Amino acid sequence: MPKLFAVDIDGTITENGGGRIHLDALGALRRLEADGHTVIYVTGRSSVEGFILAVFGGTTPFAVGENGGCITSGPDTHTKIGSMSECMEAFEMIQEDIPEARQKHVFPRMTEVVLERTFDIDAARRLLAGRGSRVRLSDSQFAYHVNSPGVDKGAGLARAMQMLAVDPSDTIAIGDSATDIPMFDVAGTSVALGNASAEVRTEATMTVSSDSGYGVLEALDKLAPRLSDL
Repeated sequence: MPKLFAVDIDGTITENGGGRIHLDALGALRRLEADGHTVIYVTGRSSVEGFILAVFGGTTPFAVGENGGCITSGPDTHTKIGSMSECMEAFEMIQEDIPEARQKHVFPRMTEVVLERTFDIDAARRLLAGRGSRVRLSDSQFAYHVNSPGVDKGAGLARAMQMLAVDPSDTIAIGDSATDIPMFDVAGTSVALGNASAEVRTEATMTVSSDSGYGVLEALDKLAPRLSDL
């Protein structure tokens, strides 16, 4: 039975912390596609970046981005799950009391606000809760992300599975950060890489010892004998 592989980008198929794609890992994902499986990216980056990586990397042209807030399935086809306006309102609340909070220069977003990691995220969460805001404030280790209530990688992956007509039992999620835990929760099988924290590794159904791209290769090696039975 063909599987859907939902793969994070930063810290998962990148290397050396510089955003460079681990080419051997990308090659392994392309081989999955050649074997009849589907590979999509589920990322904290913009869905457009994930879509472009898929196009040039030779995997299925489909990406869940903005931590689940937006899905790009074509050059001009974007499914927005989150609301930029409520995320901007929350950012303005934070900035009123925490002036060091500032937006990070990233590829343009459609549904989320991305912030520099220059302030205490827990203090910001308490501030938002005290003002009745229900937005989600998460840390990808690359940046802080402000997303609409109910928006996370799990919600985005769930919508993607509906769009692609794939059952959760046929979905395998691979990631390394706390923002990947929600997609672990909706996938039938999940893999945490060696560079993941103890919290993230506890939430996965499978762990590997290697980091980043090498971890993806190790994960696929471990999964290979079981793919037909998952």
